[in-house]
Amino acid sequence: MEINKKSMFLILALMLSMSVLFSACSKGDEASNQNKVVDQGDAGNFILGETPLNFSFYGNYDWYTMNPWGQDPATKWIQENKKVTVEAIQSGGTALQKFNTMIASGKLPDVIWGDRGTDVEKLRMAGKLVPLDAYLDKYPNLKKWAGDKTLNMLRSEDGKLYQFPNWYTKRPMGNGGYAINNKIYKDLGSPKLETFDDLYSYLTLVKEKYPKVVPFEVGLSGQGIDFLYAGMSEDRTVGHLMNRAIPDGNVLKSLFSDPVYRESMVFANKLFKEKLITQDAITQTRDQVKEKINKGMVAIYGDFTTTVMGTEANSILKAKDPEDGYTMIWPFHKEGVDPKKVWVNEFDSLGWNVSVITTAAKNPEGIFAYLDWLTGEEGERIIFWGPEGTYWKGTSESGAPLYTETYANDVEERTKLMAIWDTFQWAGNTTFIDESKSVNEMNLPEDKRDWATVSQTNVAWKTSFDATEFGNINPLPDSDEGIIMQQIADIADQVRAKALFAKDEQEVIALLDKAEQDAQNAGYEKLLKFQTQKWQENIKKINE
Repeated sequence: MEINKKSMFLILALMLSMSVLFSACSKGDEASNQNKVVDQGDAGNFILGETPLNFSFYGNYDWYTMNPWGQDPATKWIQENKKVTVEAIQSGGTALQKFNTMIASGKLPDVIWGDRGTDVEKLRMAGKLVPLDAYLDKYPNLKKWAGDKTLNMLRSEDGKLYQFPNWYTKRPMGNGGYAINNKIYKDLGSPKLETFDDLYSYLTLVKEKYPKVVPFEVGLSGQGIDFLYAGMSEDRTVGHLMNRAIPDGNVLKSLFSDPVYRESMVFANKLFKEKLITQDAITQTRDQVKEKINKGMVAIYGDFTTTVMGTEANSILKAKDPEDGYTMIWPFHKEGVDPKKVWVNEFDSLGWNVSVITTAAKNPEGIFAYLDWLTGEEGERIIFWGPEGTYWKGTSESGAPLYTETYANDVEERTKLMAIWDTFQWAGNTTFIDESKSVNEMNLPEDKRDWATVSQTNVAWKTSFDATEFGNINPLPDSDEGIIMQQIADIADQVRAKALFAKDEQEVIALLDKAEQDAQNAGYEKLLKFQTQKWQENIKKINE
């Protein structure tokens, strides 16, 4: 699942209270742990399939649940042929609390999968992470596919690499965007859907003709609302909202005083007030979103995971009626804005999230060897398309799997299995997967193509902004700037929700004025200066 890195993203993995525990870890312990790992790295290579490898794995997201290991064709093959068994530690929908309990008890999992950046640094400075440098040349897939420049951008301040990236890339990627309900759209005369004026007119018509349907489903946490910002001006991205920092020349400025953001929130308020978008946009769960989409009870759907959620929904609806289903469309934009400069997705060479190996792991080299295999051609083929024989047989010169007739004809079962395998994809190699998918899918008859791949190729990837320069610009949570950042995040979340419920445009503007004042009082300018410095440092690294 190539989930857009700024979106789903957005759950802090560690609590600030951890700093007390972390500060108790001595630098001597950290050095000892690192020396032990280097010694292991100098030994002979770990050969997958010769020695059993068992490790525990924690996905640090409320929404993430790993499917049972070994009960599907892909992980069963891995268990039998590579002798790898992974024990899932589930978040149970309460990732922060679960992780905090692990920290308090001192019982860390062998691998933690979550957001990169500041949270990883907290663990690293506590001496709780294994550096990966000793393994890079011994197991060459990561180095080959990610490249030195990407790995160097992932290095910590001590110069070492601790993060194994997921969905790193050298090409555009993304899953976000707008999808229309085909049946409703055709029934309403298939009107032009390009500008925000078109959107408003269409949603109004949907509300009138289909009173039980959600005109615009904005997804988990109201992510689709952020797309309105992206379409209000050229070269604005959802990532600017997540960083709460707007580029202006070579400096980053306030989100709350940004006229483009203000205009987008006024428009969002209008849609919400007229019941044209999801009324529980901020509070609904992923399962609630999924249910509405799968039943075809939305006219337009938009969030960061449209190609992921839409694939299953499209398959379910088309199985009942070939004229039903969804189609991804180009992002909406304000009149006068160049549609080719509207970005509802982001990518950077660093990818989405990362896996880190903790010092609790008994065999960190074996774990790295598995992740490195997983990110290579064979591993990607197995975990994405399943073992050879069912959906593919043989490979092209580039290593891409060659699809079988079963792949083309068994769309429903294939979609189900790929959704299961997605939960085991922690070392996604975007370049290999996307190039393999694109070539294969476009050789299939149109009605046999994978909905997600077609949507990505035609729309999502073409509306994805290269945001590598904005990676890792945020401070550590317990630094002065980090504490300010949390306050700004709280202010931003609160004003976004309040703006939806405001009675009119004047109240929206007043709320944003108050947010700007509160942010400045909290030290916003200091945070923006820090982020600007990190941003400019990134630009220098990229241009070296």
